[in-house]
Amino acid sequence: MIETLDHLIIAVKDLDEAEKNYTKIFGEPPVWRGEHKELGTSNSLFNFNNTYFELLAATGDGLGAALVNYYLEESGEGLIGVVFGTNNIHNASSLIQEKGFTVNEYTEGEGINSKDNQVRKWKNLFLPPELTRGLFSFIIEHTEGSLPLQETFKPTSIKKLDHLVINTNDADGFIKVYKDVFGIRLALDKVIEHWKSRMLFFRLNKTTIEVIEKKDEKEPNDRLWGLAWEVDDIKETHNRLVSEGIDVTPVKEGIKENTLVATVNSHACNVPTLIIEHLK
Repeated sequence: MIETLDHLIIAVKDLDEAEKNYTKIFGEPPVWRGEHKELGTSNSLFNFNNTYFELLAATGDGLGAALVNYYLEESGEGLIGVVFGTNNIHNASSLIQEKGFTVNEYTEGEGINSKDNQVRKWKNLFLPPELTRGLFSFIIEHTEGSLPLQETFKPTSIKKLDHLVINTNDADGFIKVYKDVFGIRLALDKVIEHWKSRMLFFRLNKTTIEVIEKKDEKEPNDRLWGLAWEVDDIKETHNRLVSEGIDVTPVKEGIKENTLVATVNSHACNVPTLIIEHLK
């Protein structure tokens, strides 16, 4: 039903400033700059080998602007949404309803790239709270046009999302939604003694959704936490980031065997950000 982790959404106050900052982090410019006039928002999109990354700002009036402003007022800039991709939104809707959940009709959207006037169209299926569990999340089918690909990446650029981190207080409930309803492959379910927490790995379009359980007595709730980006040569990428004036920690061995990691502490719009190299 769900084929991809289609894109991530970051709420920002100043789109131009956020775009400049993330161009420094990623090492490449955005491929798309557009607006959703009916929603009151504008966006800047960066494309990668396995997903894309959307900076979203309120620039008018509408439901989208209200959503962005809500998150900015509640917690400031940051990671607010995860969007899953499907090749058939009608089929996705039917399968969800067969599982006993009620969904509304899909909505249609259109975007125009201010860089070259290219048009893209899509359909969105918004999910009931029993499935989103506190997240801003929906399913998308792209129906016309496509996001421009980054033709070439510089050796020190970020090319791929390694993993998305989500915190939950209910790992069993998370599995019921993401594995049993959405059909995403559960690759790992184990207790990490070092953290005294249960960890889940879901695999989807060459990336990982890493879920960390922190149990409490509240209603089931999931929260987007942070992102890890894969690089080919972390030491060279680290040097580039430092030269751009970005605050980044020294490179060190990762918790996972045969990895090197560094944490980006600035320019990321409050999104906890890690870069990682998988050693051959």
